[in-house]
Amino acid sequence: MSYPTPRFEAKICPPEQLAERLAGLPRPLVFTNGCFDILHRGHVTYLAQARELGASLILALNTDDSVRRLGKGNDRPVNALPLRAAVAAALESVSLVTWFDEDTPAGLIAEICPDILVKGGDWPVDKIVGSHETLARGGEVHSIPFLHQTSTTETLRKVRAGGRE
Repeated sequence: MSYPTPRFEAKICPPEQLAERLAGLPRPLVFTNGCFDILHRGHVTYLAQARELGASLILALNTDDSVRRLGKGNDRPVNALPLRAAVAAALESVSLVTWFDEDTPAGLIAEICPDILVKGGDWPVDKIVGSHETLARGGEVHSIPFLHQTSTTETLRKVRAGGRE
């Protein structure tokens, strides 16, 4: 018996197809980005909160090379881009998943022109890439405080320690 391709796979959008896909998304459009290597409660809560700020949420993932350049460790990302994209696309809060290979998503933000730009609470608004341009266009920029003190780095530390603190 064969099964249909899961619908969430259609939410995965290569950057070169982004322009045509943007037209079909309801506004206001929210944009966020990051590695989202090992998805945890902090990630899903943050993405749900970001989506609540608008009608659609675009999540841009760092490519594997981009993650490595961030200095998170030689063994990061744990999950390759296609796996991270599929898991993120399966989330109800995410409307579209794309990616970028540069060190920052500045070019992608300029192309998308989101109505609302969002990052996690460890980013002050004035340090969020694309914030000045978004605000100049009349958009909003938000730094959403963390509700759950979880991180991929901390999860990996626990795993490597055999679950011991």
